[in-house]
Amino acid sequence: MLGSPALSSTAYGDVGSSIYYALGVTAALALGLTPIVFIIAGIFFLTTSLTYAEGTVRYPEAGGSSSFARHAFNEVASFLAAWGQMLNYVVTISISAYFVPHYLSVFWSPLRTPPWDIIFGAALVLTLVGVNILGLREAVKLNIVLAVLDFSTQVLLVGLGSVMIFRPHILISNVHLGVAPHWSGFLLAVPIAMIAYTGLETISNLAEETRDPPRDVPRAYNMLRIAVFAIYLTLPLIALMALPVTFKNGHYQTLLGLPPGKGGFASDPVLGIVSGLGLHGVFHTILRYYVGVLAGTILIIGTNAGIMGSSRVSYAMSSYRQIPEFFRRLHPRLHTPWRSLTFFSATFPILLMLPGLVLHDKEVNFLGTMYSFGAMLSFAIANISLIALRYRYRDAELTYKARPNFRFRGVDWPLFAIIGLFGTAAAWFSITIQESSTRIAGMGWLLAGFTLFIVYRKRVLRIPLRQTVHAPAEILPWQLEYRQLLVPIFADADVATAMSIACQLAAERRSLITIVAPLEVPLGSPIGARLPEEERLDELLDEAETTATGYGVSVRPRLIRTRSAGEAIVAEARHHHAEIVILPANRPPSRRQSQRMPLDATSEHVLRRAPCRVLLAVERSSTPEPRYPLDIRRDEPLPA
Repeated sequence: MLGSPALSSTAYGDVGSSIYYALGVTAALALGLTPIVFIIAGIFFLTTSLTYAEGTVRYPEAGGSSSFARHAFNEVASFLAAWGQMLNYVVTISISAYFVPHYLSVFWSPLRTPPWDIIFGAALVLTLVGVNILGLREAVKLNIVLAVLDFSTQVLLVGLGSVMIFRPHILISNVHLGVAPHWSGFLLAVPIAMIAYTGLETISNLAEETRDPPRDVPRAYNMLRIAVFAIYLTLPLIALMALPVTFKNGHYQTLLGLPPGKGGFASDPVLGIVSGLGLHGVFHTILRYYVGVLAGTILIIGTNAGIMGSSRVSYAMSSYRQIPEFFRRLHPRLHTPWRSLTFFSATFPILLMLPGLVLHDKEVNFLGTMYSFGAMLSFAIANISLIALRYRYRDAELTYKARPNFRFRGVDWPLFAIIGLFGTAAAWFSITIQESSTRIAGMGWLLAGFTLFIVYRKRVLRIPLRQTVHAPAEILPWQLEYRQLLVPIFADADVATAMSIACQLAAERRSLITIVAPLEVPLGSPIGARLPEEERLDELLDEAETTATGYGVSVRPRLIRTRSAGEAIVAEARHHHAEIVILPANRPPSRRQSQRMPLDATSEHVLRRAPCRVLLAVERSSTPEPRYPLDIRRDEPLPA
């Protein structure tokens, strides 16, 4: 399971990779105001990340803004956010793969120009999609190492720049208000600088794989904010000192924003910073090759993150009947979503890269504005959804509530979400109004999506557009009865027996076990309070994971703060569509005890309210291997 470092490092794969292309695209429009643009983007990043932190803790499920909109409004709003997310991931795949050859051109210069950059990028996308279809798993430790290495390299560039070329007066001379840049270019640069926002959705989509969302999710967002502000508020300053704005051929320009055909570094801006540091000889050569290889690697990781993100979003959308079941089907042998990977992760990104054969220097700007079109739409919906949730569930007890807020008429209005809504909505309108090609392509994407959504729901399924309907679990030929199991664990219960039974049921069926550790918080304490029992439950979760590893079974451990353990278990069983609950007994019964043994209030509640079969895990012999778990609901022994 993922903790704060793993979550933040995985998200930083998106955020950290974005600086390698966002810097050049932004500088081409903002010129000397590029640092100011990144500061504004950072402020809106901060406010929107607070929205995602609270929303993800409130609903720890894949979907991000789509999930928030579903709970706040209805399925139409959820689809709009999800379809915008899908565009984000499609463009992330395309733009990341497009920039990889530009940085690797340190080894072969033709990779900086068409058609070789397009050919290389398309081949990279096809290769990564093929690897994902074969069943690639994200290497969490590798993500952490690369995130630290990437962050350290960017800090190194800032440090070298501060020592070798630190001349603040250049930043002032770079600015010519209203001329360089024009105000229209400045307003357009702000949403493009927000490309780093992809990491917000990444953490949210991994919420179901997080053990303790109220603790780990806010920490992960805090770590991500620190990294974003440390780099996005300093590296642009060094970049404009290394490659300042100059007046040439009747207009102002910076090599940071000029395309390769004009001798600039718009397609590899960080390499441009290296060239402007004033290093010479072997040190310059080593740093150039190092940055080229590292940037290429980080961008490949970013491309793969986009591929995995698009498959997660498409699977979630088909699970909620937003797009056809066709995209949810798994490969019969590899058990991966090969159809959605082929359609959304390969076909569309490559189609977005192909105009580069004609547009050449304008391709980077087109991809950047297309990303901003989808991203700003999704993030605006996320912000307004949190505002609606605060109003709709004003009396709800939250395990995590972001700040600052202001109270008015009995509602704690989220000031951060209101500011974030203003910024992201204004950025979306700026992109849509100013960029005709992006407006046509973006509106075409939305129109095609809504046509599919309406036809599928109205003509095929015949269900209301606004109704939330979850697709039934698909039973595949190689799967048997239990594919989703849930095991609650308690400090005074026989967890080992329950896990042994669950693992035996799941071992040969490719099943998933959700391990729920309910932490009951007394009414007199805040729901997010830290309790002494938490450490013991963490130990039990570790032991349960170790047991599952021995059987080769996939698990999803969760620590849940609640007022009622029984209600929390039932809610988790419904949320994860559990087909059986393996309930551990408080203590092993003696041989003379009847099969109807006394149960505590939690067990009684689960037995009465659970939406599926419930087994009481009882160790019947002196050996640790259970032979006959008792099905309390049926009142008859069942073989394990």
